[in-house]
Amino acid sequence: MAAADAQSPRAAPSWREVPRRLSVLWRRSLQFRTVIITLGLSSLAILVIGLYISFSVASNLFQANREAVLEASNNATAAAQGILDSSVASDRASTQKAMADAISTISSVSGSSDIGIFRAPGQDANAIAPSDRLSPGLSGVITPELRAQVQDHPDTQYWQSVALPNADGGTDPGIVVGSDLELPSNAGRYELYLGFDLADAEQTLSSMQITGMVGAAALLALLSAITLVVVRGVIEPIRATAATSRRLAAGDLGVRMPESGEDELSTLAASFNGMADSLQARIKELAELSVMQQRFVSDVSHELRTPLTTIRLAGDVLYGQREDFPGPTSRTVELLHTQTDRFERLLADLLEISRYDAGSVTLATEPTNLVHLAGDAIESMHQLALEHGTELRLEAPGGHLDAEVDPRRIRRIVRNLLGNAIEHGEGRPIVVAVDSNETAIALSVRDYGMGMTEEEAERVFDRFWRADPSRMRTIGGTGLGLAISLEDAVAHGGTLDVWSRPGAGTVFRLTLPRVPGAEVVSPLPLEPADAGAAGPAPTGAMGAVPTLETGSREVHGA
Repeated sequence: MAAADAQSPRAAPSWREVPRRLSVLWRRSLQFRTVIITLGLSSLAILVIGLYISFSVASNLFQANREAVLEASNNATAAAQGILDSSVASDRASTQKAMADAISTISSVSGSSDIGIFRAPGQDANAIAPSDRLSPGLSGVITPELRAQVQDHPDTQYWQSVALPNADGGTDPGIVVGSDLELPSNAGRYELYLGFDLADAEQTLSSMQITGMVGAAALLALLSAITLVVVRGVIEPIRATAATSRRLAAGDLGVRMPESGEDELSTLAASFNGMADSLQARIKELAELSVMQQRFVSDVSHELRTPLTTIRLAGDVLYGQREDFPGPTSRTVELLHTQTDRFERLLADLLEISRYDAGSVTLATEPTNLVHLAGDAIESMHQLALEHGTELRLEAPGGHLDAEVDPRRIRRIVRNLLGNAIEHGEGRPIVVAVDSNETAIALSVRDYGMGMTEEEAERVFDRFWRADPSRMRTIGGTGLGLAISLEDAVAHGGTLDVWSRPGAGTVFRLTLPRVPGAEVVSPLPLEPADAGAAGPAPTGAMGAVPTLETGSREVHGA
């Protein structure tokens, strides 16, 4: 008993799941939806037609039975009146006998044993007039309204639908017909009522209705089977088309739909296969072009390294002796050294972006503390921040646990974001925040510089794009830093987002999964709480780099 009680609560949810499962099936299955709609409309049509036929047959059957009843009642009344007219009734006994003969004739001619005879009211007393007679089947059936009509119009037949009692204690539908009889020898006028049972007609109608319902059910089952077969014939090619489309989208460019026949579905398959052939040829052409472009960039980058190395060696020699040269020559040597460095970084970035384009990048992941990595990146950018009069701060309420990342690529992202913030931060403080949750770890770089419009923020990760082309790069960027940073973030299964408003500064937020493949929900908000602020007040002594414990790390610039 206890086991049964324990199992019963688990059985209930399955019934509550039925509506939801049917709703899902309705949304996802065209076949199920088509069959249900066909059944619904067919059922409605069959119901309307069935009701119309049933009411029509019932009405016609009732009218036919009513005409037969009226004719039988009229014949029986005429025959009884003939018997009464031919009889010689001079006393009560002979009158009673004539009435008995008339009643027997009425029963035999009409076929009804339910007979009622009442002396019409308002007549003078007559000693020979027979007494009233009423069959048990008409007891309580004859209404005052029917008697009033017969009494007011003695030469006319009147009828009324009634419920006649049956032997089972119930009732059957019936008709009571009223007319009048004139007895001889001034015995007076009598009302004659005949009851006719229509149980046989009702049974016939019920049998017909049952047959109709069985036929309707069989028709619905047949329609369901036909609809299912027809819909499957149409749905299966659609399913094959969908499956083929999915395989094409997944990269299987050689898959095609089977073609058979000359109907519309065959035409669809032929058109689809033609589209797939054209798409395959176009993709192959683009792939070959992309490979050629990637190879060209890679080859050019590699070929440039040899003369660049020579230029670098010669430039280093000149740069080491620049103090011995005249002023203009010394400045030229410094420019040569700076631009050579930038050229080397540009070549390195071009090689890196070509690896991403070719899909040949592999991550060397290892457990890495992102807080320590951010601190090292900040320290490496300390001198640049001093030159721009920028204060760098590190706030790390979380993120102290290791995450599986490629430290070289993540460090490059942080350095790119810091360099971008220093260049556009206009000397205001820059805040680097690190936090984490159960599944992800995030790092954001917040500056309080000029900011960007929404249109500019949408293009900030484009290669070689600059918000203000007239603005010179002050730290020698190549124009590929943010594009490579985005590729690095995506390669880790993470995201790199940007928020910016003109005059309110910019926030770049890097979000990475703590374990590869985990769902990424950033623990840091993208839009800062101090949006619109000019920046936090400087803290601490200039140039001091305090050691980070648990809360925050600050690197102060000039």
